[in-house]
Amino acid sequence: MFQKNGKFIIFANHVHALDSVALVLTSKRKIVMIAKEELFKNPILNWLGKVFDVIPIKRGSGDIDAMKKALKALKKDEILGIFPEGTRNGMKKGVKFHNGGTLLALKSGSPIIPVGIQGSFKPFTKVKINYGKPMDFSEYKDKISDKEVLTKITNDVMNEVIRLTNEKI
Repeated sequence: MFQKNGKFIIFANHVHALDSVALVLTSKRKIVMIAKEELFKNPILNWLGKVFDVIPIKRGSGDIDAMKKALKALKKDEILGIFPEGTRNGMKKGVKFHNGGTLLALKSGSPIIPVGIQGSFKPFTKVKINYGKPMDFSEYKDKISDKEVLTKITNDVMNEVIRLTNEKI
């Protein structure tokens, strides 16, 4: 699946509310997920978020606190899981991918692992998680403030996520 140690960031497509649960349950390592802060208004989801070290993020605001928590997790050689679509089925909706994960990768020197999630999560159907090979963008570490570079890297990774999502496994 992926390396047994070291930090990296998972970029996955977001098809269902259970995507993050599927990633966490199929990993042999702990994954620190980033999730929209609105989920934490529900007492049960708030409790689960704290138990599983989920990082709440204020979407669309450049949430510095969430970025600091994510960098702290990566500094501890943990896995960070994000959905660059920023919403479920964002690719189908034609959303612009968010560059926050790419920014984190360049700041922390973390490779990115693209992941394609296949399936509907409907009862009695299969869900498949297709992990790609780590992508290293350390050559761009000095271009952290160049939005064009961040967008290009994000799009390159998401193109691989799309390929993995459509690949027969």
